[in-house]
Amino acid sequence: MKTNIKYLGLVTKKFNEYFLVDLKHQENFGSIERFLCKVRKSINFKDQLIYVGDEVVIDNIDLKSKRAVIRSLKKRKNLLDRPSVANISNIYITFSVEEPELNLSQVNRFLISAESMGVEVSLVLTKCDLISDKKRSLLIDKFGKWGYQAITLNLQKSDCFKNLLSELKQKECSIFMGPSGVGKTTLLNMIIPGLQNSTAPVSNKIKRGKNTTRNVELFALSNQSYIVDTPGFNMQPLELDIRLLPNLYSEIHKQINHEGISCKFRNCLHLNDEGCNLNKSFERYSFYKEMIESSKSHYYQNQED
Repeated sequence: MKTNIKYLGLVTKKFNEYFLVDLKHQENFGSIERFLCKVRKSINFKDQLIYVGDEVVIDNIDLKSKRAVIRSLKKRKNLLDRPSVANISNIYITFSVEEPELNLSQVNRFLISAESMGVEVSLVLTKCDLISDKKRSLLIDKFGKWGYQAITLNLQKSDCFKNLLSELKQKECSIFMGPSGVGKTTLLNMIIPGLQNSTAPVSNKIKRGKNTTRNVELFALSNQSYIVDTPGFNMQPLELDIRLLPNLYSEIHKQINHEGISCKFRNCLHLNDEGCNLNKSFERYSFYKEMIESSKSHYYQNQED
């Protein structure tokens, strides 16, 4: 039985020239319907590739064989380059508090890289069973001053992430990002029943984990909520206009937009600029300076090339 009615779908997995597509609005089908699709040969996407997370229009649907054809690609909200996944709504930056040890500079770079995507960013701290309650409270207070309400987890206790799971089911498309060995795969295995991705221990020599996940795939947490299962990956290089960087730090954004602090010049970078009135006593200011200087060096190097 085939139908030529067009439906909006979500690409949940891709392999070779095939795509798995879930229908976005399932009212006529009840449970989630997934179809194996190929792109219509007559369609020209102007050399634009289709990625996991993309919204597509499908037709020529065969309800019996669960096959269909991708007719068109909808405009995407954003695209994460590595791993390649589109239309992320929420990024959960994930770090362990021990094994491997928490690296604040690295946490900051991941957070700022995520903020540059223009989506909602959260911070998750795993392996909290390895630290005292006092240290856990100190970390919550520290990251609160950074502008993040840290979610602290002990993955040995299944009830520790019930609130997180409930939160994820309210989001459209979430992804966990962070270095290897912090517990992302273990966490995903607990969130997605039957996933059973393999995990690898942290290397004693280099003190970081091995990448174990291989394919990018979306898993449904509810009819309208998905989570991304991704291969292990490193942080994307942060390449953006340095004038936008102050807006990515909540401490700077708060002072300028909520406390009314005004510098002499509108394009002030808050370093040693003339007439800068920013209160630079916040903890992350040293990280901010490093990122500005690094971005400047990268900019001038590209100009010379």
